[in-house]
Amino acid sequence: MDMRVLLISALLGFVSHVRAKTDRNLCISENPKTCGECILIGPQCVWCKDPDFKFSRCDEKESLQKAGCTPLGIENPRGDVTTDKNKTVTNRKNDKGNLDEIIQIQPQKLTLKLRSEESQKFTLKFKRAEDYPIDLYFLMDLSDSMRSNLENVKNLGADLAKEMRHITKDLRIGFGSFLEKLVMPFILRTPKYLENPCFPNDCTAPFSYKNVLSLTNDSTLFTQEVSKQKTSGNLDSPEAGFDAIMQAVVCTKEIGWRNVTRLLVFSTDAGFHFAGDGKLGGIVRPNDGKCYLSNNMYTMSHKFDYPTISQLVDTLSDNNIQTIFAVTKQFQDLYQELSDLIPKSTVGILTDSSTNVIDLIIDAYNSLSSEVILENSRLPAGVSISYVSHCKDGEIRKGESGRKCSNISIGDEVNFDIEITAKGCPSKNKSETIKIKPLGFNEEVEIVLNFICECECHKEGIQNSPACHFGNGTLECGVCRCNEGRLGKFCECSQDEVKTDDLDANCRKDNGTDVCSNNGECFCGTCECKKRDNPEERYSGKFCECDNFSCDRSDNKLCGGHGRCECKKCICDANYIGSACDCSLDTSTCLASNKQICNGHGTCVCGKCKCSDTYEGPTCEICPTCPRICTQHKDCVECRQFGMGSKKHTCETNCSNFNIIAVKSKEDLPQSSNQPHINDCKERDTDDCWFFFTYDTKNDDKIEVHVAEKKECPSGPDIIPIVAGVVAGIVLIGLALLLIWKLLMIIHDRREFAKFEKEKMNARWDTGENPIYKSAVTTVLNPKYEGN
Repeated sequence: MDMRVLLISALLGFVSHVRAKTDRNLCISENPKTCGECILIGPQCVWCKDPDFKFSRCDEKESLQKAGCTPLGIENPRGDVTTDKNKTVTNRKNDKGNLDEIIQIQPQKLTLKLRSEESQKFTLKFKRAEDYPIDLYFLMDLSDSMRSNLENVKNLGADLAKEMRHITKDLRIGFGSFLEKLVMPFILRTPKYLENPCFPNDCTAPFSYKNVLSLTNDSTLFTQEVSKQKTSGNLDSPEAGFDAIMQAVVCTKEIGWRNVTRLLVFSTDAGFHFAGDGKLGGIVRPNDGKCYLSNNMYTMSHKFDYPTISQLVDTLSDNNIQTIFAVTKQFQDLYQELSDLIPKSTVGILTDSSTNVIDLIIDAYNSLSSEVILENSRLPAGVSISYVSHCKDGEIRKGESGRKCSNISIGDEVNFDIEITAKGCPSKNKSETIKIKPLGFNEEVEIVLNFICECECHKEGIQNSPACHFGNGTLECGVCRCNEGRLGKFCECSQDEVKTDDLDANCRKDNGTDVCSNNGECFCGTCECKKRDNPEERYSGKFCECDNFSCDRSDNKLCGGHGRCECKKCICDANYIGSACDCSLDTSTCLASNKQICNGHGTCVCGKCKCSDTYEGPTCEICPTCPRICTQHKDCVECRQFGMGSKKHTCETNCSNFNIIAVKSKEDLPQSSNQPHINDCKERDTDDCWFFFTYDTKNDDKIEVHVAEKKECPSGPDIIPIVAGVVAGIVLIGLALLLIWKLLMIIHDRREFAKFEKEKMNARWDTGENPIYKSAVTTVLNPKYEGN
């Protein structure tokens, strides 16, 4: 029985292991029909294209090899990385000033072949080059409060070019100014105000945005043009700075932006208007982010609302422009919040007279250019990218921090490990291109993504192959791709003969089961069950879900040898029940010696007694906690032999079945050692005497009892010694107490006498003079004293 349990447990454990492995194996559980579907499940799945392969074609490589797939039959396309353009990074531009030769990021172009869930990794190197070209456009608030600032900016060109020579020799500088939209309530529309809004001071007419000087390397021209500028005036404190930034950024041709480092210095002592504020002047059209400069003046300020902050952020980022907000201390917090939203931007505090503007620009540029932040273009659906940066001093950053490195000086080199993963086939049979660039720099890395959506054997298909039921399909990667109107594994079915294109659906018992319960093949929507090596064993049922050999076993016999197996369940013979027909209904094995089933103290289950109460044993005849037979017969034996006991008045009625045989003493009783059916008994009567008897269970009608006439009674106690002992004890205890009392009295008297003697000695000085006493007074007699 134990061996059978172990065998069943091992079998169940093996089945559970196989089923768990199948559940974890997505290559099989996804049930792909083609090689392309197989490889899209994951990089662990490969396809066997051998024509005669009988098992699941999509599986892990090791499993297919064990199943007999040949090495040439395994389709397992893998992704890779190809470097297409890989110019070495440089430190400085060459003597000819060729900007194309300044390379700060390497490589420049890559091609990636991506298979679903398989990551491809590569490393980008960035090295900050010396003498990198800079375009700097100074955008200034020309409200009347900026009058003193304008005077200092007039000499900005020459001084800035002089200071920036330590950073680059190729600096171009431009200048633009802004005020406010030319509508009420932002400015006053009266003719006098429009001519000179600062009367009686001299001011220029109000404007929204004006490109004063496009980018140029002539610092003298910058000084000349800025010197001609005058401040103007408006009604409210916030200015149209966002309008000016948008036009200065998107009007690339008019401003003269090159594809180099672009800096926009925004200088003001006021806040800004943003999207929605234009409604105050009746302007509701959203800003479209296009250039509207005519004669270097913004002409559509009265038509378009201010840009949104997000629109401004995207425009600055798309045009690769780094922004420096040079503002007064009063508005530092406001522009710091704006800068936190704009990548590669910073805020500097402008003094009241703008004397520190050059130092502010240089410090801000060094801060911006010392940090490298990688940004990628929009990714195709299903494609993900991750960065790990290796910065200075061995610092490694991951996650979002992996996109950037800080504190990079000229000549420093940092590396970025980039990992790109595709899920599924985002763009079937097509390529996608993404770009990665460091913010604030003109260089970028072009990455071409080619997605692996099909196997190579897909291109080698044999049209109208005889293997596909007389040419009804194309043999592709070892399986048939049926022609129109044909269905089935080998295109053996006509679409007119079946109700659905999914033939396997008709061969599944429900959606969660295998085709034909994995015990047969589906042909045109009908299951044909497999044959077993043993001809007596067979599968059956519409879905091959039944068999006649998988029933429970008992004693290593199918259905215990007492039934037949039908659809994995035992049909038991007569007088047998149970899942393995191992429970007999015959009760003969449960009869006790009294011919009762289980002695009347149990039930017969499968031919064995199941005892109740406190009874036990094969037929429930043993009761360890029940009263002994000797105790049960005691009263009858006592009344029949000695005329005593609790039943002496009812002895003839209750004890008539006792056959009493008297013997002289217990030694004359039958010996139980020689006769197993004899039981020895020893019981105590009402006089506390022991009497002895035996009973014989051979006769079912009469109980034969042999009783010893001689009892064993306990002898009475010896009174004289007891009384003498008690009296002697009392006397001895009394003498001991007297001796103790006498001893205590002697001790007490001696203590009192000693105390008396001591007090007597102390009292002797009362009757005479104390020999050690001396008076404290000296007496002197005066002889001439005649007094009394």
